[in-house]
Amino acid sequence: MKANVGDRLVIMSRHLDEAVHEGEIIEVHGENGTPPYLVHWSEGEHEGLIFPGPDAKIIRRPASTAGA
Repeated sequence: MKANVGDRLVIMSRHLDEAVHEGEIIEVHGENGTPPYLVHWSEGEHEGLIFPGPDAKIIRRPASTAGA
């Protein structure tokens, strides 16, 4: 798994009644975009360092359109 600052991290629920967790990656601590990531979670206004598991996916930040 590789990510960049500004990408979104989505943790899918493992059970039917669990919520999906989503947040913005604000720091990448591994080499070449690998975990761990410091994530600002959308629900609850908190941050946490995470090593994402197989139930996680990265949503890439849209490319900048500056100067277009």
